Amino acid sequence: MMQFDREAFAKQLQQGAQDLQLTLSDVQIGQLLDYLALLAKWNAVYNLTAVRDPQQMLTQHVLDCLAALPAFSEAINVLDVGAGGGLPGMVLGIWGAARAPALQVSMIDTVHKKTAFLTQAKSQLGLASVTVHTGRVEQLQVARKFDVITSRAFAELKDFITWSQHLLADGGCYIAMKGVAPLEEIGRLPAGWDVREVRALRVPGLDAQRHLVFIERAAMPLEAGQGSTTDSPA
Repeated sequence: MMQFDREAFAKQLQQGAQDLQLTLSDVQIGQLLDYLALLAKWNAVYNLTAVRDPQQMLTQHVLDCLAALPAFSEAINVLDVGAGGGLPGMVLGIWGAARAPALQVSMIDTVHKKTAFLTQAKSQLGLASVTVHTGRVEQLQVARKFDVITSRAFAELKDFITWSQHLLADGGCYIAMKGVAPLEEIGRLPAGWDVREVRALRVPGLDAQRHLVFIERAAMPLEAGQGSTTDSPA
């Protein structure tokens, strides 16, 4: 495994949070570093991510997810689909655990070795507000639907929505993390869904495009004769 310089990484995280105008406590910085160390350790055996160097993991994964946090500021109950090594779910969980009430974060992946890692990370980091599911999102059933469903490098937007729309609460939205703005994917969205916003992100230390795509259910058209109280002209 590549060298893990905790002190240097802590300084980079603190600087990155400052650049992003995020407030992270010493406890949260410590948990993010613990998560990064676990990810690097497990990745050497289980290939959780193609990025091998912890330094690159810090920039390409952790800071990348931190840059998206403001988009989740109003979220209450989030599902991360195709969570893989826990991005953005674990970062959301660490950030949201300090809120009152804590942000509830669920993660789902079909690969057992990945969810085994997520379960271990949840335990070691003490994240009681995080839940891990193993299986296909199409088959997931929950007692409480999610106000935000997110994913990072998971699937085309059309499939992402088609497979998980039964889990989105009324009034909820999707926040998809993408690289280059996926204009062609947006053009293939299923009927009944609208893009509310495509937001460019700047990730400290990363010279690459990053975008968030916000998707919500389209407003239902009014039935003929509804929505107007104006009398017909004589």
